[in-house]
Amino acid sequence: MRLNNYISSTGICSRREADKLIQSKKVLINGDVAQIGQVVNPGDVVKVNGKRLHQKKNDVYIALNKPVGITCTTERHIKGNIIDYINYPERIFPVGRLDKPSEGLIILTNDGDIVNKILRSENNHEKEYVVTVNKNITPEFINNMSNGVRIFNPVNKKHVVTKKCPVTKVNNRTFKIVLTQGYNRQIRRMCETFNYEVQKLKRVRIMDLTLNGIAPGKWRRLTPQEVKGLID
Repeated sequence: MRLNNYISSTGICSRREADKLIQSKKVLINGDVAQIGQVVNPGDVVKVNGKRLHQKKNDVYIALNKPVGITCTTERHIKGNIIDYINYPERIFPVGRLDKPSEGLIILTNDGDIVNKILRSENNHEKEYVVTVNKNITPEFINNMSNGVRIFNPVNKKHVVTKKCPVTKVNNRTFKIVLTQGYNRQIRRMCETFNYEVQKLKRVRIMDLTLNGIAPGKWRRLTPQEVKGLID
């Protein structure tokens, strides 16, 4: 197995992040500094930052209907973190995030390679949300939200224009929006641009995976067919 695949298979990171670790000379195979493209053979000892890696026995894929108030972090010292909330016996992590005041569908896994497949905007994987705001929705608001909105991106501290996206009115104060991006608090920032405040935000779909059959605050394992739909 190629080294980046091996590292990813342990669940600590994606293949791309594994390549960065290798390039930074933080990976050893049998005590020697590893090289990009190197192959791991049975019996080899692989260490990252001095810690030996072990392949997982099984990949875990979970769909959670996250309630409001739970924080999507693996940092266990943070009260109300998603890992303690689920209390799964193996190490897992959330794919992407929903901010603390938001609710709905989020995937957790120990498969580090699935992260980029779902989250990279160039893959155009859809994520659908139902959003309630603080005042009546106008046709102008729907049009503006659909056609790209200039928002501030706190990650690089620059303004960006969001991709055009489908936005449909549900009722006077509720709309649906389908995104293929995932900027921090993107929908909330988009609404704020037009002087609307989000009162409720719920993610109802990731690609073909929905909340059907998952009660609020509950989770279930994905079926093999659902997993295949996410990683193919």
